[in-house]
Amino acid sequence: MTISGTFAIAGAYEHPTRWAPDKTEMQIIGESARGALQDAGLGIEDVDGLFSTSMAGGGMGIVNVAEYLDLKPSYMDGTNIGGSSFVAHVSHAGAAIAGGLCEVALIVYGSTSASDARAIGTGMGMGRDPHTAFTSPYGQTVVSSYAMSARRHMHEYGTRPEQLAEIAVAMRHHASLNPHAKMRKPIGVEDVLGSRLIADPLHLLDCCIISDGGGALVVTSLERARDLQRPPVRVLGSGEAVWHQEIGSPKLLEIAARESGERALGMAGLHHGDIDLCTIYDSFTITVLLTLENLGFCKPGEGGDFVSGGRIALGGALPVNPDGGGLSSNHPGMRGIFLVIEAVQQLRGECGERQVEGARTAVVHGTGGILSAAHSGATLVLAAE
Repeated sequence: MTISGTFAIAGAYEHPTRWAPDKTEMQIIGESARGALQDAGLGIEDVDGLFSTSMAGGGMGIVNVAEYLDLKPSYMDGTNIGGSSFVAHVSHAGAAIAGGLCEVALIVYGSTSASDARAIGTGMGMGRDPHTAFTSPYGQTVVSSYAMSARRHMHEYGTRPEQLAEIAVAMRHHASLNPHAKMRKPIGVEDVLGSRLIADPLHLLDCCIISDGGGALVVTSLERARDLQRPPVRVLGSGEAVWHQEIGSPKLLEIAARESGERALGMAGLHHGDIDLCTIYDSFTITVLLTLENLGFCKPGEGGDFVSGGRIALGGALPVNPDGGGLSSNHPGMRGIFLVIEAVQQLRGECGERQVEGARTAVVHGTGGILSAAHSGATLVLAAE
């Protein structure tokens, strides 16, 4: 059984906050849920499926979210595969709807990472898991792990720091057109290369920002979505994958997007040339380059040239993250939900100055974990109704 095209995203809401020391994670979740339901023209009483990764209140986070929202859903999914979780939740919701387990699914996220002063990426993040046994004794951090991938790409293919910097410049340009973005001051390649070196070859402006934030999505059957107040955005394809070191040396340049992207595009019956825009995880500039290669938009080693010359900027051949992404708009810790929200709003033509003209199709890809160690990938292919 295929569920391609049978369900749709009927509501989307991104919380405008980037700094909320006066709010809790649950407050942001509640306000986001209300916003997405209002966007769809539904009420909380219509929701019978709940999806969240929240750990607020303890180990049964999704139960706590249900209590806070005063929900007793017939179906719950607390899948946590890192930053790709909410991308995966969309396809999980579609499967649950197709299986008759629920009719209206609410996907919610909230975080106060910035106001709680939680380090993301630059702090010690490798932990004591078995897959880090040969790296954690040497003090490797998340950012240094991504730096290894960047250095390897430069070594194998001659990729230049200036090419990575162009990614950061494009994201900041997009953010300058987004009134809710945290970092809106335009930058140039020289600004990126002149910013503080964090983990060679990655500079400060090659790294995502840290913010508070949250969002929510409403997923239901395409038939029901067509009767609601917003134009439905169809889910044509989805794919998930997990990659790890297995037995042997890590593959620094091959990531889960290779498998999940192929599955999603295959299910949708579309080719790379059919896609109008991408929203992809940009924890670091190298994440964008490797994701585009592994999704198949360019061949391995061609990513540096592919992202150069304005190709991924607004007005280019393949605009990426028109909201400014995690590099400039927001990154509360698990950014996958914002990738879906931006794609939905683009396909509904709601993005004002940063609108991709004529956008009809989008690829959404979330990454969770650490690329050179264990990580997940989740890909969606979305289309305007």
